[in-house]
Amino acid sequence: MLNVVVADDELPAVEELAYLLGQDDRIGAIHRATSGAEALRALEDHDVDALFLDIHMPALSGLDIARVISRFTKPPAVVFVTADDDLALEAFNLAAVDYLLKPVRPERLMETIGRIREIRDDGDDKADVITVDQGGITRMIRLDEVRYVQAQGDYARLHTADSSYLVRIPLTDLQQQWSAQDFVRIHRSYLVSMNYVTSVKLTAGRASVTLDDVQLPVSRRHLPLLRRVLETTRIRPQS
Repeated sequence: MLNVVVADDELPAVEELAYLLGQDDRIGAIHRATSGAEALRALEDHDVDALFLDIHMPALSGLDIARVISRFTKPPAVVFVTADDDLALEAFNLAAVDYLLKPVRPERLMETIGRIREIRDDGDDKADVITVDQGGITRMIRLDEVRYVQAQGDYARLHTADSSYLVRIPLTDLQQQWSAQDFVRIHRSYLVSMNYVTSVKLTAGRASVTLDDVQLPVSRRHLPLLRRVLETTRIRPQS
């Protein structure tokens, strides 16, 4: 079970989030704090797996606390809870697990708890994530959920198993940033995660990769790179 700290300078907000967390049987102890200083004291006094932090607390903000605990050997997971969606990028840079907008929806909170559990069980204290905006709601998507990326002008669309998200980042930038995460450029319009590629078809005239129910083209320009990658994987191209 996850032991958590809920910190907000408004007590009703603390109690509301604590109530929602208490409805989930994956949550253990819930420690309440109405200031940044109280949140840090709770970290000293208890074993804590995650902090749910309001960003705009006076004196010591949620961002300040995240900067402090980022220097810990094994920092707890950090989730920002705020009515302000303008600081998602800074939250991402501080390796936050998620960024929840008030009022917090129970189904979104359940997703966040599941993500924290995965990180703890994997022994990984920092998830590789990217911030996305969907219908005015800022979310953080794990890179290992992204199957492929499609170029859309100066934007890129991330495709997961059950949805897609438009981000204001060119495909070329994502190619450079995610090369260490097993993403390979196969076309001027596509970047794919090799972890989701189920088959590769190579013929004299054309090439393609298949990700379960999706087939994507491979351009001649990018085919040599794909061949080199295939030499180090268990995927065998079909002729």
